Amino acid sequence: MTDQNALMVLVGPTAVGKTSACVKLCRSFGAEVVGADSVQIYRRLDIGSAKPTLAEQALAPHHMVDVVDPDEPFDAARYVEMADRVIADLHQRGRRALVAGGTGLYIKALLHGLVPAPEVDPALRAELRREWEDKGLDFMHGKLCRLDPGAGERIHKNDRQRVLRALEVCIQTGRPFSERQTGHGFQKDRYKHLMVGLIRPREELFQRIAERSRLMWENGFVEEVRGLLDSGVPPDAKSLKTLGYRQVVAMLTGQIGSDEALEQTIRDTRAYAKRQLTWFKGMKNIHWHAPDDLEAIADKASEIWPIQV
Repeated sequence: MTDQNALMVLVGPTAVGKTSACVKLCRSFGAEVVGADSVQIYRRLDIGSAKPTLAEQALAPHHMVDVVDPDEPFDAARYVEMADRVIADLHQRGRRALVAGGTGLYIKALLHGLVPAPEVDPALRAELRREWEDKGLDFMHGKLCRLDPGAGERIHKNDRQRVLRALEVCIQTGRPFSERQTGHGFQKDRYKHLMVGLIRPREELFQRIAERSRLMWENGFVEEVRGLLDSGVPPDAKSLKTLGYRQVVAMLTGQIGSDEALEQTIRDTRAYAKRQLTWFKGMKNIHWHAPDDLEAIADKASEIWPIQV
């Protein structure tokens, strides 16, 4: 099944090596990257999001990176709308689209569409927010785990917005929020696509996460976050609630020390990587490879894209 306009979708946990593989595949197949990362979309969140370097972007153009400001609302519906336009433009120019990233919801929404969610009930939302303020994140995340163990496993307790939204849907519909997420897999494909997953042994991946986190600190991550706060980005902005950023914000506001912020970042990133793998292993038809097995990955890609000489 060769199809110039089919998508290749490259997924995997954080720090597995997706960016390097993307650059090499793009150069072999005349493709450009359509990012699927819920942090790299933000401008000025560079170090902590492990954004592709300018050198990497020069070798392989990356789209859906630096598309919104740090205090700007963004969700999966907007991602699909913007990514659709990017893909259409690439195809019009005769280029191939390599969708790559670790945000499973963005990828599912792009490939299969979004499951409609119930409208927000303002009274219920206000009640849940008051309960969060009164009883704290551990209580509210525990409540979600009781109502919907699947969502409780996937959503980190510090992700206030997603915890509260999942609780809203559970309470309004009487059904688990995670049922709406798994429902994506039963909808018609929006694009023809081939999915490839990158995977490493767990201990190797965990070591890479630790090394990358320490390197972020050395390369000015704390200064990056301080600059965001000094420029007026509120500490409770959605962008600053993401991995690494929330730990540095806590450090800069005197809640924890520097060593603890780094240790928490490594710990929470490892937990996030495990959740990513759980999510992707629940998706169908992913062909798993080691990141350095580029010959086999290219062979698989050639099933939809003939190699350009």
